[in-house]
Amino acid sequence: MKIKNKLSVLAISVSMLCGVSQNALAGGDEYQKLEDKINELESMVLELKKQLAERPKEKEVIIKEVAAKPEKEMEESPEKHTYAFGGFVKTTASFSSYSDGDLASGSAGRDFYIPATIPVGGDGESTDFDFGAKESRINFKSDHVLESGDKLSTFVEMDFLLPPGGDERISNSYNPRLRHAFIKYNDWLFGQTWSTFQNVGALPESVDFLAASESTIFERQSMIRYTNGNWQFALENPETTITPYGGGGRIVSDDNSMPDLVARYNHKADWGHFTVAALVRNLEYDQVGNNESTSSYGLSLSGKVMVGEKDDLRFMLSTGSGMGRYIGLNTANGAVINDDGNLSAIDSTAGFISYRHFWNEKVRSNFIFSQINVDNNTDYTGLGVTRSARSIQANVLFSPVSKITLGLGWLYAERELESRADGELNRLIFTAKYAF
Repeated sequence: MKIKNKLSVLAISVSMLCGVSQNALAGGDEYQKLEDKINELESMVLELKKQLAERPKEKEVIIKEVAAKPEKEMEESPEKHTYAFGGFVKTTASFSSYSDGDLASGSAGRDFYIPATIPVGGDGESTDFDFGAKESRINFKSDHVLESGDKLSTFVEMDFLLPPGGDERISNSYNPRLRHAFIKYNDWLFGQTWSTFQNVGALPESVDFLAASESTIFERQSMIRYTNGNWQFALENPETTITPYGGGGRIVSDDNSMPDLVARYNHKADWGHFTVAALVRNLEYDQVGNNESTSSYGLSLSGKVMVGEKDDLRFMLSTGSGMGRYIGLNTANGAVINDDGNLSAIDSTAGFISYRHFWNEKVRSNFIFSQINVDNNTDYTGLGVTRSARSIQANVLFSPVSKITLGLGWLYAERELESRADGELNRLIFTAKYAF
């Protein structure tokens, strides 16, 4: 701006001098002085124009220097930050045949195998065909190495299963649900993720949402977890499920006054890995004028053993008193109200074994057997509760490229009540999945 003002003043001065010079043509000395002055002013104008032309380049250099500083500082900083989106798109088509009745539209048991939903004692056989993409999920992850050397990470994931809203009439829209949301700071974890009592690494590969549903320790919940080498210790969200005296609908009390406690040991080797986990919790139920509680425990052994170069054998065996919701997708409750109005823990034992075989680099199969047995006191629970459930599965998975998997699977499952009545499920499942 200052240079432009100088140019304006010089221009006016030159114009005035030119006007004066015309009136001074008769005086030689005066004319020569004016001529010299004009030449001097013209030189100044040219110099100022040159400076004005060079000025943007100076600004550009300064801008580049300023812009380069953050990059240089970032390169020199010891901190590292990475961010990533992930998930998969999965479409599932299933054909289900029930021996004793049917499942209502919208039932979660039609989206994936839930043992407790197998109809028993219904009116004849029924078949259902279901098509959907609700299992698709998306997640966001961040990892940070701080200047202090501390490690920090976050993870959030959602899918569309078990929605509170949505239908198949027009748009097939479904609400997202939270799966994981946690922070990890060095050896500490805060937030919602897989229970420490569960070994995700032992789960069989399946075309269904969850293989071996009746015998798998399967739970996601909020917690505080500490990891020290092979050991993990956690305080986790408590919840009590109860069978009323004489049987009937499940009671979810939400009256717990202390968190569930979990301790776990993990061991990895060239041959595979195994995990031993222990659960201790207090089951509580507040009734009018009578607050009842009972202790509960569970033990679980699980792992994977390599067979040859690529095949593997996976297993899980769990037993305890009052495990309830932790096992078999809550096939059995944690406790029953006895004839004195007190809580009595329900014992259960469950296990699965799975073999995965690679036919070649792109094709593999899984063969799975799973079972749960529940030790109900029928004097308290009645005869309408699940006594046992079992299933066998076989599948073929084809991955033409690393990110895409096409799968075809068959499932046979049976549920038996304490009355000895039972129901069967046959299900054929096709899936197409792209992971990103």
